[in-house]
Amino acid sequence: MRLLNASGCLDALTAPEVANELDAFVTKTITPLPREGNAPVRIAETEVGMLNSIGLANPGRERFLTETLPRLRALLDVPIWVSVGGFCAADYAETCAALDGVEAIELNLSCPNVDEAPESAAEIVAACRRVTDVPLYAKLSAASPDVGAVAAAVQAVGADGLSLINTLRGMKLDADTLRPTLGRAVGGLSGPALKPIALAAVHTCRRATDLAIVGMGGVSTGRDIVELVAAGARDVALGTILFADPDAPRRVREEVVRECSRVSVASVDDVFARAHKTAEVPA
Repeated sequence: MRLLNASGCLDALTAPEVANELDAFVTKTITPLPREGNAPVRIAETEVGMLNSIGLANPGRERFLTETLPRLRALLDVPIWVSVGGFCAADYAETCAALDGVEAIELNLSCPNVDEAPESAAEIVAACRRVTDVPLYAKLSAASPDVGAVAAAVQAVGADGLSLINTLRGMKLDADTLRPTLGRAVGGLSGPALKPIALAAVHTCRRATDLAIVGMGGVSTGRDIVELVAAGARDVALGTILFADPDAPRRVREEVVRECSRVSVASVDDVFARAHKTAEVPA
């Protein structure tokens, strides 16, 4: 099991020491042109997690390739995954074609804070597969009516893995005005509320495909990691917890060891897909 960060939840340029505690670092989502992001307010805390409406703010593909990526390579001792976004299949493919020497590409196919590309997830993955041999991970949303079918479709056109799950669309109202707190009204919900949904999505997609899965959503403890691996995730990403606890990578690794001891296994990999095994019925 490798430990990663969820895209957008860690700035390795300002906190390289945290990124180097991971097994791979995932960049913020990169789009062809620079984006300032959505109008403020862009972040709001809720009782069950955090809402964000950042809107894929990023320097754009050209500056990322010429400035950001070289700086990351100089600072980090771990492999780099690049998160790629766009507004049509050609956007994704053009960025993938320009990426070289990275560990993997995560295709952000389900951001709730921007308009979605008109093509299906499978069409976007197919367009990217034609232009790159770098491993492709499709980041999907549990909001899909049948996430298992989407997972099977992207596998059929060349995806190497899945990232599950992206944030889910949510809203918070101001207590006094009863108007939306976020400038865009809605944003992506992350944090503890996502864990049961992430477990279900990982379990469903493991049944539908044999793709490698990075599980994410509400991960804050070693127990959360063990459960996602048991549901079918090969790797796990930390997200919202990194904002509050930069020491989370070290802490959760220690907790995983203790949790494995508690369930009597030598390694977290020993519980992989255990949730899919039929329980033995006592005689």
